[in-house]
Amino acid sequence: MAVKVLIVDDSALIRKLLTQILSSDPDIDVVGTAPDPYVARDKIKTLNPDVVTLDIEMPRMDGLTFLSNLMRLRPTPVVMISTLTQKGAKTSLEALHIGAVDYVSKPQTDVINNLEEYAEEITAKVKTAAAANLAALTRHEVQSRRAGAAPPKPLRGGSAAGRVIAIGASTGGTEAIAAVLAALPEDCPPVLVAQHIPEMFSRSFSERVDRLSPLRVREAADGEPVEPGNAYVAPGNYHLSIARAGSGYACVVSQGERVNRHRPSVDVLFESVAKTVAGKGVGVMLTGMGSDGARGLKAMREAGARTIAQDKATSVVWGMPGSAVEAGAVDKVVPLQSVASEIIACVTV
Repeated sequence: MAVKVLIVDDSALIRKLLTQILSSDPDIDVVGTAPDPYVARDKIKTLNPDVVTLDIEMPRMDGLTFLSNLMRLRPTPVVMISTLTQKGAKTSLEALHIGAVDYVSKPQTDVINNLEEYAEEITAKVKTAAAANLAALTRHEVQSRRAGAAPPKPLRGGSAAGRVIAIGASTGGTEAIAAVLAALPEDCPPVLVAQHIPEMFSRSFSERVDRLSPLRVREAADGEPVEPGNAYVAPGNYHLSIARAGSGYACVVSQGERVNRHRPSVDVLFESVAKTVAGKGVGVMLTGMGSDGARGLKAMREAGARTIAQDKATSVVWGMPGSAVEAGAVDKVVPLQSVASEIIACVTV
């Protein structure tokens, strides 16, 4: 059965363009459009769409306010239509925190030059949103260092020395990564993160998670030493890997070819950890669409690393974790709320 989509955007041109793009896919049925959230509210009641595409900046009511109301009153999979700017990045990340499944860039005037690629991205994300686990979205609660919250206990002993943690994620991953890093202690071994994310977004994402986590979280820089108590996030549109640097390790940030159609790619990160860190590594696969990272996680496990995957019940999309499990790459499958404690158990044995 075709995925029923409602397009909400104040621009008639964008509504027309998105309708043409989505309607060209036989598995998608654009059942209606709306110029603002008030019209959208009525159409959602009558059309009962499977997915809503939602513009962020609209008159009468902004997209975030409407999204918050929608997730509270009638939870529905939402794909945000965002501008690729620093402001748009922060707003999109807030939308994911509220409950949006994913986001795509707003079509530009020159979209005709890459219409096929854009159409492929938005149709794939709409279909993924239709099958997303909304229960996982609506119960995400990052355990941040807010008032009254006890910080994670420091590690004890020196068994964590030389360990490196690698985390990969895609759809639903920004909130999942935040939840995991917020629950790791400040003296945790270094963490390298590959999250499928565009340019302009990775810095805002890193800054947001840095405020939530005892670790120092930031975008990785090429050649930067990899040290305990730090988390290094792959910059959007760049691969992140790890290399030997004297007696320790350093980040390698590069713009090589896309892998599994992604840059950053989780496979690139995991395979470098398998080769460089071997049995001292810990690989973690979180929620995400597709299969990126399954091959790399298997390489890590075969090199002696410990490997963990988020379970289906708490994943927004169980594509990447499920593929890793199917490939025989995973030692343990655990719910999101247990991932951090499992990581700590792996680095302290």
